[in-house]
Amino acid sequence: MKKLFRYLEEKYRRMTPGSARLFAQASSYMVRGGSHSLRLWKPHPVFLTRAHGSWVEDVDGHRYLDYWQGHYANLLGHNPEIIKKALEPYLQKGVFHTGFESPAQIELAEKIVASLGLKGLKVRFTTSGTLAATYAIMLAMGHTGREYVLKVGGGWHGASPYLLKGVKYHRGAGFRRPDSAGLPSDFHRRIIITRFNDPQHLSEVFKKYGSRLAAFILEPFIGVGGFLFCSKEYLKVARELTQRYDVVLIFDEIISGFRFCSSGIQKLYGVWPDISLFGKLIGGGQAVAAVVGRKEIMEGCEKSGTSRLRVHFEGGTFSSHEEYMRAGLAMLEYLTQNEDFIYPFIGQQAERLRRGVERAFQEEGLEAICTGYGHEVVKESSFFMVNFPRKKFRYEHPEDVWNPDRSNVVLREDALKLALLLNGVHVVHGGGCLSTAHTTQEVERTIQAYAEAARLFRRFL
Repeated sequence: MKKLFRYLEEKYRRMTPGSARLFAQASSYMVRGGSHSLRLWKPHPVFLTRAHGSWVEDVDGHRYLDYWQGHYANLLGHNPEIIKKALEPYLQKGVFHTGFESPAQIELAEKIVASLGLKGLKVRFTTSGTLAATYAIMLAMGHTGREYVLKVGGGWHGASPYLLKGVKYHRGAGFRRPDSAGLPSDFHRRIIITRFNDPQHLSEVFKKYGSRLAAFILEPFIGVGGFLFCSKEYLKVARELTQRYDVVLIFDEIISGFRFCSSGIQKLYGVWPDISLFGKLIGGGQAVAAVVGRKEIMEGCEKSGTSRLRVHFEGGTFSSHEEYMRAGLAMLEYLTQNEDFIYPFIGQQAERLRRGVERAFQEEGLEAICTGYGHEVVKESSFFMVNFPRKKFRYEHPEDVWNPDRSNVVLREDALKLALLLNGVHVVHGGGCLSTAHTTQEVERTIQAYAEAARLFRRFL
């Protein structure tokens, strides 16, 4: 493995001297040389000068097919024309940050609620998934009067202080350890971890903690945990248990919302939470997130004539920008109008890519298994993650993806990253997502880049 990394890093450094210089400069002023750890891979990240459609270009003039796509926010690719056209008239008016209410937020809120097809929902916008998750937990605690939170091991809900436990896999401890310093130990104690897609374990946890739980938060399609779908049975059990114990059920749809249909994935399952979190796509690539919930819960953040303390959910200074709301409206309207084409297209492209990648490694005598495939409810998925199992098995849980005894995590996260960059492809966690901008020819080119990585791995490993 050391020889492989030495080869990859030396070749990568020679290819990206401009990015190396910028990273050295950034490291003099910024923590670790940047503002998002996932972007700061070793030996240094690439710095971009432009992005369009499926491609990005760095300061050294290299172009990469990008499957990160704005942290999965750009379903139509980078800088889509429909978003630029929607924003142009408002930018010409000079409607930047004003600090006033935006008429467009009413339309976007109405659009989101209508897509879910439910009555009695209220919306409040904020600017990030982390804030949305934090406010949702506060609302649940305020509504129930309880202070324990249940989450799935391997689930990521942003850097919310109420949820920073059970995100990263730790050898010997699994997902049971806290993930951040700087928080009161009492926070960690009140975060309970359950196993993804395990109805029996979920029932056991509720039997023990149900009367103390304020909320159960989960991703129906788990992101960082491995691009895995919940079973319909699991979501139904979650809904039944939360209702039985008066626990607020929260679906984190920051990634899955509007990614598999022109609504939340909950609509495909037919299982409805008390609160939904949306982000990424609902802003058309801008900084927009939303908390959407039952009226009686959401009204916990309204001023009241009673002595009850309200939840201080103020949204933030930069919430509901006119241009952000307009970008979100343009995106959601386009997805609704073109739903019958978009989702089958990106799903079929991703299927071709997943099969092609697995075949490329198999031809070199290496085992690679993609997660992100569709399943019983969601037939077609636009996501893919490449995993290298220590021995052949079926990927069903985040533990399968992140336990180094089960999967070669270093090969996926570090070696594959550099090997693909050297061949003009950018991925995160071994894969990413398809956009409508990715053509069939580009998918085939990507498969060839993975094939080159497979040949390189066979040579060194």
